[in-house]
Amino acid sequence: MVKVLLVDDDKELCAMQADYLAADGFAVTCAHDGAAGVAAALGGAPGSEFAIVVLDVMMPKLNGIDALRKIREQSDVPVLMLTARGDDIDRVLG
Repeated sequence: MVKVLLVDDDKELCAMQADYLAADGFAVTCAHDGAAGVAAALGGAPGSEFAIVVLDVMMPKLNGIDALRKIREQSDVPVLMLTARGDDIDRVLG
């Protein structure tokens, strides 16, 4: 089963996304702030890593850009940035 990590502080949106993905056969884990997302992304045992991380940019404790930096220090897991922000600098940083 393909494992997906959703990192978003909007719990209702995260639950809705998780339901849709689970209905299509994905195993979904949710984290609701950047620090928890980093811990989840990097905390898996070998062989149980996430296939992808869907990461919101604007979150408490640790924003998505900083969370991505921390994930990239130790992992090359694919990351899809989820944001309502559309500035060019946000795209470049992501």
